[in-house]
Amino acid sequence: MLQASDSTSPQPLSGAGADEGLTFGAVLGATIGNMLEFYDFVTYSFFATQIGHAFFPARSEFASLLLSLATFGAGFITRPIGAMIIGSYSDRAGRRPAMTLSFAMMGIAILVLAVTPSYDSIGVAAPVVIILARLTQGFSLGGEVGPTTAYLMEAASPRHRGLAVSFQPASQQIAATAGALVGEILSLTMSSEMLDAYGWRIAFLLGAATLPFGLWLRRTLPETLHRAEMPAIPLPSAAPAKAARASTRLMTLGLVILASGTIITYVTQYMTTYAQHTLHVDAPLAFATTVVSNAVGIAAAFLGGWLADRAGRWPIMVWPQLAALLLTYPVFLWIVDSRNSAALLGGFGLLALIGSIPYSAFYVGMVEGLPKNIRGGSFATLYAVAIAIFGGTAQLVVAWLTGVTGNALAPSWYLLLATAAGFGAMALMPETAPSRVAPAK
Repeated sequence: MLQASDSTSPQPLSGAGADEGLTFGAVLGATIGNMLEFYDFVTYSFFATQIGHAFFPARSEFASLLLSLATFGAGFITRPIGAMIIGSYSDRAGRRPAMTLSFAMMGIAILVLAVTPSYDSIGVAAPVVIILARLTQGFSLGGEVGPTTAYLMEAASPRHRGLAVSFQPASQQIAATAGALVGEILSLTMSSEMLDAYGWRIAFLLGAATLPFGLWLRRTLPETLHRAEMPAIPLPSAAPAKAARASTRLMTLGLVILASGTIITYVTQYMTTYAQHTLHVDAPLAFATTVVSNAVGIAAAFLGGWLADRAGRWPIMVWPQLAALLLTYPVFLWIVDSRNSAALLGGFGLLALIGSIPYSAFYVGMVEGLPKNIRGGSFATLYAVAIAIFGGTAQLVVAWLTGVTGNALAPSWYLLLATAAGFGAMALMPETAPSRVAPAK
């Protein structure tokens, strides 16, 4: 359990040494940027239709939606650049300054997106400003995940690293749930005209409101870069280039797994739009589906981290991923055939449960296996490249596939391909849990 701190002394994870504990404030400070990232990205995907109307008017509803999703994807172009610059900065100057920089840029960009006038008001300047804001977001977000994941692992006791790092994927689900709840409330209380005009802006402004609090939290975090640790797989000290070459196999597997997880995450977050446009269900049910699946995902992420501390990283990656591979198509077939609340809530909830468990184990296993002097930059770059190539295009590909084939099962085809690739790479990952790795001699 994480404990809230009512003094200046850190309160550790249960069972950890006092010098190796994580306070609740430290966890929140480390993950608040990740939460804002996913809140922003999920909110954009939820309101892709309304954003398309505001900034990308077109002759058809489908063309407007595709332009909106293409702009969503534009934010991924600058992610690898931000990952290399901010991630490497975290390996040299520390996790805290890198995390503070990325969060400040992220908050400013989301604020710009929320207040930019529509195309009808300022013409072509509107989509230009939105694209620039998305590029800035991409740069800042590229350097977010690597330093924060490294920080959570480095600050935790070796016996509780899985649980600590599970706050990273769980924070994504928490933010996605918050975004879905906001969308649900707005869809229930506003007409479609009000949502088009300003309702979606309210959702973004709520996210931007966390900027002052998040900056304060991050500036007070203790630094972990130069802290002594017990590595799961001891690696000799080496120059960054040599350390990266020694970790080539691990990083290649990690890239495949991150690509798989990215596709699954962003296709899943597209389900609100998919439910409305393809399955033609009411907006409240579409938003409720995402709320339920994300809430299940939060619990599953924590469960995955907890299990990884007890059973090891490898089995908690591999067996749930196999279950997801076997169940994805039958669940989608049930959803498309039924198109009712039981199928939507139960089906997507089941996929969220089995699909979230393996990635908590992967996150901690990946950062444990990387040398400390390249940990932040390498993980950030792998994550950013995977998201730039696969995350930025996932929703566009699914929308295009569904449109050109006219088959409502099209998203399941892409999910099956991604899940199979992730399963194969996870099966080849090494075990890195400290309790299951023989100490170096």
